[in-house]
Amino acid sequence: MTVHSLSVLEWLLVGLCCAATVYAGVAAVAMPFFGKRAAGCHLGWTSVSVLKPLCGTEPRLYENLVTFCEQAHPRFQLLFGVSSPVDPAIGVVRRLQAAYPQCDIELVIDSRVHGSNLKVSNLINMAQRARHDVIVLADSDIAVEPDYLDTVTAPLADADTGVVTCLYRAQSVGGFWPRVGALFINEWFAPSVRVAHAGGSRRFGFGATLALRRTTLENIGGFEALKDCLADDYWLAEHARTLGLNTVLSSVMVATDVIEPTFVTLWLREMRWLRTIRSVNPSGFASLIITFTSPWLLVGALLAAGLNNGGIGSGGADPLMALTFSVSTAAGVVARVLLHARSARISRTFWRDLPLVPLRDTLLALQWLGAVFGSHVVWRGARMSVVNRVAQPRTSIVEMSDRG
Repeated sequence: MTVHSLSVLEWLLVGLCCAATVYAGVAAVAMPFFGKRAAGCHLGWTSVSVLKPLCGTEPRLYENLVTFCEQAHPRFQLLFGVSSPVDPAIGVVRRLQAAYPQCDIELVIDSRVHGSNLKVSNLINMAQRARHDVIVLADSDIAVEPDYLDTVTAPLADADTGVVTCLYRAQSVGGFWPRVGALFINEWFAPSVRVAHAGGSRRFGFGATLALRRTTLENIGGFEALKDCLADDYWLAEHARTLGLNTVLSSVMVATDVIEPTFVTLWLREMRWLRTIRSVNPSGFASLIITFTSPWLLVGALLAAGLNNGGIGSGGADPLMALTFSVSTAAGVVARVLLHARSARISRTFWRDLPLVPLRDTLLALQWLGAVFGSHVVWRGARMSVVNRVAQPRTSIVEMSDRG
């Protein structure tokens, strides 16, 4: 068989299989190695207000919030916000206030709605009570180390830094489907961000942590600029970038809980993530097609077998090409197992979750296909449009310079 005997579709499949192998190898290398994180130093000229919007209870809500009460930072305020006076999270905050009387903990109960994004409405209501010059936003389901605030606020000492954000590692809480969901974060989402970051991309912002100066928040129009955005975390950082300010990916990795108990709840959550990515970065979403390694490895194995048996192309078998493609597929398997090993080294779940890797990759490929279509997602029981109505920042970097 000659090289030209393959059809266009066959060549496309060959290219995608090889790209998936390369991606898996790069992703495995891009994951952080063992070693101590660079120590953070707090900003001596400022204090921090931590805003944590809450909605309902979660299995480890109290334990996760405790980690914010035990920070080494010299001065910080913890603001918790709910929209309903009967929200069960209120009892958790009251318990925290009793257990940590030395901490500046305040609960904001405010039912006012400012836009389609109820989380942002919560933030708008809470922000009026924030007293300090640095604002840190953090989701309710994450846990942090005692040096967290020191480390994530340190880059803000550079005037060119607009937003500091963090990646996160997932820990499953519950049975089978939370384990599958944890693999989504640890072996797909986090590696894909690290690959993009290594390639020079800084167009991201994650709700696990967003740290910024109060002045930056004011210059982008406050949280009101995000009230109708589904991807509020991404757009907060994007607004800061339009002011000429940088987004910094912190060395900190926080921990997040995956608690979805059923296939349906997990599907809805991950579909929301994928459709959100599609809404803010269509080209990046399209490129994700090579990140679902296991299905491409299966296709690669079938292509290699077809080349060996003369079932592909019109000129008979080409042993050299078949061997080359077989080696590429085998390399992809090794790279995918290495990525799993790098991701599982902290949780020590390599052998337990190894059989789930093909299922996880295949499910992700199906979700990606599903996310190509549809204009709505479900978030905390509410149906939301993926169309972002984005307000423009109030002040450009040029206007800021002119005023100076």
